[in-house]
Amino acid sequence: MQAEQLLAEIGEFCRGVGLAESTFGRAAINDGKLVSRLRNGGRITTHTLDRIRTFMAEYGAEGGRGAVSVKAAAKPVATYPRPSIPQPAMGPSLRSDTDPQQNFRFYDNRQKYLLFVNTCSEKWEVANRISQELANVHPRPPAFRLFDAGVGDGSVLARVMRSMHDRHPTMPFYVVGKEISVEDVRLALQKMVDRFVEHPSTCLVLTNLQYASAPWLTVKSVSAASSLIWNEVRLTGNSGHAFERQITDLEPFLSQNWNARVSAAGHSIYERPVVLVIYRDDHKFLLDPIIPRQGQTPANYDLVIASQPYRARASIEFKAKRVLAPLAKALGPGGRLIGIHSSGEDPGMEIVRRVWPDDDPFVTNNRHDILKQVKNELGPLARDFAFNANSDMKSLFRYNMHALPSEIAGSIGTSTLFAAWNAAIYVAQVEDERLAPVVANDKYLEATQQVLHEHGGLWFQDESFVISRRRD
Repeated sequence: MQAEQLLAEIGEFCRGVGLAESTFGRAAINDGKLVSRLRNGGRITTHTLDRIRTFMAEYGAEGGRGAVSVKAAAKPVATYPRPSIPQPAMGPSLRSDTDPQQNFRFYDNRQKYLLFVNTCSEKWEVANRISQELANVHPRPPAFRLFDAGVGDGSVLARVMRSMHDRHPTMPFYVVGKEISVEDVRLALQKMVDRFVEHPSTCLVLTNLQYASAPWLTVKSVSAASSLIWNEVRLTGNSGHAFERQITDLEPFLSQNWNARVSAAGHSIYERPVVLVIYRDDHKFLLDPIIPRQGQTPANYDLVIASQPYRARASIEFKAKRVLAPLAKALGPGGRLIGIHSSGEDPGMEIVRRVWPDDDPFVTNNRHDILKQVKNELGPLARDFAFNANSDMKSLFRYNMHALPSEIAGSIGTSTLFAAWNAAIYVAQVEDERLAPVVANDKYLEATQQVLHEHGGLWFQDESFVISRRRD
């Protein structure tokens, strides 16, 4: 039993009796967000499934009951008998919410991630879009304060820091990056070596704290705060070789402390909170006003980068409450948050829809709806912010999969097809459990080849938006 099948049955039932999906959820199991949670990858137990089946069967048999008010049915209502389903027959999509191994997060798949990063120009284009925003950022003493809400492998952050240096070559930089993955932290640190050489007045901070805590480098929980690991590293010397050696020496520290686990809700969370502060010892005097102190770190960022900080299939409420609203609150006067996420409507999505015609992972990714929800989430504080969705011409931008023209014009090689397929399902965040029946034959590669020929290659579309805090 797959979530898609249950959602189809619920959708048919709601259309038949004229019920809104939220009303159905409240009436069936007292959960108005049931359908949206299932659509966004949520799980239910067999007991909950039985309650849903019972409600549909009794409601259909009695023509509506209880306090639920419905309009006249547009078509005859189908009845849904209550089946007896043993636990082993349950598909992965409907397993218990408390089974973390089944709550798979697509962005945690390292092989797909690394193949995507190295075959597509997304990091370049995202960094270019963020760098354009630097013209609108006016830092205030004592430093340019930057927060990256998802460092990843550090490609975007390194490029943005180069643009910052080009615009402000002598200004101290205070850069904080959040990243839960130890593999990404290793990759990002290697890309920071040249930043300490070119821009010595840099204070770099990496942390695995959550969005609500990371900008301030503080932990709200008393128990978690007592286990906070705060490591301050002073780089000695003045060459890239010396800095690389000292950064590489951090490997044992990262392996021991930068560990993560999967929560019952399917999210990657830290085992112990960690803050890693790195700066050049010969610039400590200049950087002293901005070097963070434990429990005494303000936010007040001039620029916040929120590039792909959430799953596309997550609800708008989650994106606004758990990610964007806390990041907006971390902005200083005149500060700007630039958000970037996939928007679909591109050849990559065509590949996905030829395999799964009804799939739409970006239904909750509209920037206009997200900004409206963030405004509601901020409440009275929203008056201090400006929410700019921009026009499509300015907001939308594309990136390409790298391929030689000869690879597309003629017979497309298998490696190119696999790279294109991987990029398409990665951007659409298609879970592994849905791939098994699809890759059993070559139809998915045929669909990929057709799209590549039709468009002369493969490209994807992102959209951006800006939340800015008003000046004092």
